[in-house]
Amino acid sequence: MVQKSPVYAILCTLEQQRTATDKQEHKLLPVYKLIGIAHKAGGRTILNDKEVINDVLVNLFNEIMELEEQAIITDEYKDITNNDMHIIAAIGLGEKKMSDIAAELNITVGSLTIAMNALVKKGYAQRERSEKDRRVVFIHLTVKGRKAFHHHAEYHRQMTDAVVSALSDNEVGVLAKALEKLSVFFRQYQK
Repeated sequence: MVQKSPVYAILCTLEQQRTATDKQEHKLLPVYKLIGIAHKAGGRTILNDKEVINDVLVNLFNEIMELEEQAIITDEYKDITNNDMHIIAAIGLGEKKMSDIAAELNITVGSLTIAMNALVKKGYAQRERSEKDRRVVFIHLTVKGRKAFHHHAEYHRQMTDAVVSALSDNEVGVLAKALEKLSVFFRQYQK
């Protein structure tokens, strides 16, 4: 019998999501490997929370990115990358300046320009120069880009719903506070 912690519940939910996705004929890597982070005690498997936290910090981001790429880069969107999808998400459904998108993604405007050239060429985004200041370039999504935006947002909604559905209301609150503190902790290093 496994002693379940909120972290364990999340991992099980992600594994169930992966299994459900496998049934839809996606070839996904295992979400989480519990081998090596559990031990037997009195006939029960007990997870060491510090080991789980360490493993999550080391591996979960990359595992989610791999899952996300395999889930959102479908035949319809095989001409773009997961990074392109994140640029599309950063553009949003309105209109933004290149400099604002680059700042949101924490990349240079030069790097964004290269990626944006490809998104414009493939029909996902359009550039428009400001009438007031011709140096300012606004970006907005095309119909194709908006469709990709909604596709990506739906994946994130489903992933969040899957995690939340495995937790009690109290556990959701605890997880939200813990993730917020973790985010603040790591953001202090970006300054």
